[in-house]
Amino acid sequence: MLLLLGVIGNGKAQENKKVLKPVEITIDAAARAQAIDNFGAAGCWFSEAIGRNWPQEKKERIAELLFSKETDAQGNPKGIGLSAWRFNIGGGTAEQGDSSGIRSVHHRVECFLNPDGTYDWSKQSGYRWFLQKAKSYGVENLIAFSNTPPVQFTQNGLGFKTTKDFRSNLRPDKYEAYADFLTEVIKHFDETGIHFNYISPVNEPQWDWTGKFGEAKQEGTPWQNEEIYKVITALDKSLEQKQLKSRILTTEAATLKHLYGDTGAASRQVQALYDAGSKLYLGNLKHVPKLVAGHSYFTDAGDSAIIATRKQLAETVQQHGIKFWQSEYSMLGDGFRERARGRRSAMDCGLFLAKLIHQDLTAGNAAAWQFWNAYEPGRAESDTRYYLIALQPNKDFTDGDFAATKNLWALGHYSLFVRPGMHRLHIRRSDNLGAEEAAQKLMVSAFADGNGKTVVVAINYQAQEQQLKLNGQGFSKAKTFSSYVTTAAPDENLKAQPVQIIKDGIRLPPRSVTTVVVN
Repeated sequence: MLLLLGVIGNGKAQENKKVLKPVEITIDAAARAQAIDNFGAAGCWFSEAIGRNWPQEKKERIAELLFSKETDAQGNPKGIGLSAWRFNIGGGTAEQGDSSGIRSVHHRVECFLNPDGTYDWSKQSGYRWFLQKAKSYGVENLIAFSNTPPVQFTQNGLGFKTTKDFRSNLRPDKYEAYADFLTEVIKHFDETGIHFNYISPVNEPQWDWTGKFGEAKQEGTPWQNEEIYKVITALDKSLEQKQLKSRILTTEAATLKHLYGDTGAASRQVQALYDAGSKLYLGNLKHVPKLVAGHSYFTDAGDSAIIATRKQLAETVQQHGIKFWQSEYSMLGDGFRERARGRRSAMDCGLFLAKLIHQDLTAGNAAAWQFWNAYEPGRAESDTRYYLIALQPNKDFTDGDFAATKNLWALGHYSLFVRPGMHRLHIRRSDNLGAEEAAQKLMVSAFADGNGKTVVVAINYQAQEQQLKLNGQGFSKAKTFSSYVTTAAPDENLKAQPVQIIKDGIRLPPRSVTTVVVN
């Protein structure tokens, strides 16, 4: 048996030496929950400048941090081994320059399709560099997504909306053309040896995506459920005609609540698109898996609300016989502050991120979990709410420095060890804490691959050291374990520790991260 135990905490008040009563976790190998598809991140916006301009050594190290599953000579992981990478198919706002109406040059994206109908596959060279690195590292799931149709297909010739009507910016006569464009991109990359497992044509359809010309933030368009049905149907047909094997990811809802409730023309999307009695039913399309995706933004404030939202989503998804992916999250709202004032340390952010992953997996039954931007300009010491890797670029973004944040390693405690195909396992705990009370103390989840490998991730939210004991019901006995530790200390990020005896118990440092491997 190989048993891996991951423990995630925060680094605050480590001077408090009080040790809490040991908690015994009983894991039943026969009590399976959802299968895990992947853990991932997106390379949006800043991949272009980094991949195209930055020195080779620097961008290679960034790729290693994200994709590597290897360890160094001391046994420390070189990266977090992502099993999914999200690639943004641009809409052509970069070619428009300032005429795009989008303020930041980094939020304008090139388009492979030229206005004359020809394709230029040399576009998006920086994005493609990271895509190729993900492929070379063996990332299992490559996901292509689009924020806007090509600007030549939109109603206003722009990559964002200028009319707040919550309808798609795609011209009514261009649904087939948009689908053909996406499948031509998929086909091209297939021919180059890079296969997109999924194509996502709709992103956060509930937002209006309007902006004042010259001040718009990024590419984007709303979609109503009827419009989503129309574009998904056209895309499914185009994939089939070209004999492509990529599957369609829907619906990338702006919040989890839009999947099962809320109001408006893009609400209750599980019911609208996956209820067999709905006129918009997508479940009989060949390239549409029984899978719905949503984003955890703005449903992260307060433990009780976090858990309740995810439980309701899980129930709705189960009733419709589909599964759920959390396909985009960063700390856009202020829920991560947990009512604290002032800056939040990097470890505070990392701990909160771990909590959201835990709740999405255990309360929401998420089969996949994907962070939004892998890297953005910012600092690594505090308020690392938007990124895994903090960038400090020069003025022209042709070079710069970068630093891994605690967010990166927090995600790594899942992504590096919980691999595609593993199942989450149900557990019992000796303290009998409910999910809400555990959210401020000790959160635990377990996963297994069915071949003797088990991973347990525990989040110690407390300022005191915690002892953990494992009762592996249904597992063979193990005598020793290796461990990897992440604390607030700058040099403790999945740091390898000496082999220890399992019967002595497992020490979880105060608000820290520990991954234990038991043989």
